[in-house]
Amino acid sequence: MSYKFSDKSIVIDGRGHLLGRLASIVAKQILSGTKVVIVRCEDLQLSGHFFRNKIKFLAHLRKRCNVNPARGPFHFRAPSRMFWKAVRGMIPYKTRRGKIALNRLKVFEGIPPPYDKQKRVCVPLAMKILCLRPDRKYCQVGRVAHEVGWHYKDVVSSLEAKRKIKARLHYNHKRRLEKIRVKAAQKCAKGTVKQDAVLKKYGFLTSENAIKPVAAVKA
Repeated sequence: MSYKFSDKSIVIDGRGHLLGRLASIVAKQILSGTKVVIVRCEDLQLSGHFFRNKIKFLAHLRKRCNVNPARGPFHFRAPSRMFWKAVRGMIPYKTRRGKIALNRLKVFEGIPPPYDKQKRVCVPLAMKILCLRPDRKYCQVGRVAHEVGWHYKDVVSSLEAKRKIKARLHYNHKRRLEKIRVKAAQKCAKGTVKQDAVLKKYGFLTSENAIKPVAAVKA
């Protein structure tokens, strides 16, 4: 069996995903040769109460070299780097194969360009709403990061608010153009009934590329 790998990256929206479960799936994909981009890492979720996760991370920050702390280990405070480090721990990153795989992963807070104009997907096997019981406690990675030293929560929030306004305007404009296009296509279709019948007879006109009614397109 032959496999074909695409150069295109899979853009995953991190909002509503559990950090560990998503990291395990992403680690497998980048080792298989897939390029993965994770956006909105600040909206990733952690199972467990916020205070419990904060205490755990503060204990993690105390791990350092007693002789000279500048030697490391160095602990990341940004949500994107927290996720990146979780993925790194799931692959053999000290080998050549692991280093190449890690280069296939990109992580961001918010949704920077050009990914704000690309289709984003979710991973059902890592969604908090599907993996956790409704009565279980959870918290956001961005909140934990902000409490332990990440200083860009307000900056990312303001940039995301501006992006959402632009995205809404772009979406409304796109829907208006689609409605105009469908109406124009239906108007032109009245004069091509005979040609459409011939194309349909030979299989060139299917239900997929047929002109949809205006009622099917929302304003």
